[in-house]
Amino acid sequence: MTAVESRPAGVAGTTPAHRPFGARVGAFVALTKPRIIELLLITTVPVMFLAQRGVPDLLGVLYVVVGGYMSAGGANALNMYIDRDIDAMMTRTERRPLVTGMVSPREALVFGIALAVGSTLWLGLLVNWLSSGLALAALLFYVFVYTLGLKRRTAQNIVWGGIAGCMPVFVGWAAVTDSVSWSALVLFLVIFFWTPPHTWVLSMKVREDYARANVPMLPVVKGNLVVARQIIAYSWVMVAVSLALWPLAHTSWLYPVSAVVLGAFWLKEAHALHARAKAGVVGAKLKEMRLFHWSITYLTLLFVVVAVDPFLR
Repeated sequence: MTAVESRPAGVAGTTPAHRPFGARVGAFVALTKPRIIELLLITTVPVMFLAQRGVPDLLGVLYVVVGGYMSAGGANALNMYIDRDIDAMMTRTERRPLVTGMVSPREALVFGIALAVGSTLWLGLLVNWLSSGLALAALLFYVFVYTLGLKRRTAQNIVWGGIAGCMPVFVGWAAVTDSVSWSALVLFLVIFFWTPPHTWVLSMKVREDYARANVPMLPVVKGNLVVARQIIAYSWVMVAVSLALWPLAHTSWLYPVSAVVLGAFWLKEAHALHARAKAGVVGAKLKEMRLFHWSITYLTLLFVVVAVDPFLR
């Protein structure tokens, strides 16, 4: 299913007369998915420190953070506009602004396009056009390739769709150097292999939601054991790739030691999940969210080390 149903505002009973200003502002902020953008910024700013080999221009960092938020926020708003039909079917998304009617589809579409155009000009004029082009490419990939092309068609949706979430690494590097590098590519690949396990464990938790909405996430079309095996494979590759930054970026001892320790904890959780799935454990005892929460901690700490490491050389 790829067609998007036309839905009036007020699906969940909210009418224009019952949309107070404060709630409306909050709804537009919610369209940008701030919690997801937090992770994107965590992978953008530390790369600027690595590229600069020290403290980058702080005004430039501010420009990148604002532009990055606008770009990712625009992509997320357009994603909600396109997915408003399936969001209404899923418990975890049923309170999103377009489902409740706090924001109309037309408003979300205009808002998303405005953020896309604004972020492109902002980064181009205040940072450089390479970072602007990379951010725009990520936005277009997320909207047209992932949301419209992959999400409702294949269980590999998040594998390839996750490329959009890797692009902030290139944006951060380009913002400092007006170029890309092998070091940036390594971090790009770390996030590429991190994204499927991070998403699949959450999908295991809300499998019924995705099944109800007819979205073929891997846990919907395959059993827990198959998903756990895939998680193991991606996890080992991710940890191995993370170590390649050591020789390429000429890091200090801090980065490889941290990458090994953090990766070891990740692999411990991934293998524990696989063992529980292999034993036929289901429901709350599967404890899939342990790996989900650790995945966020892992990425955050690894990129904090990326930012700190240049100061130890």
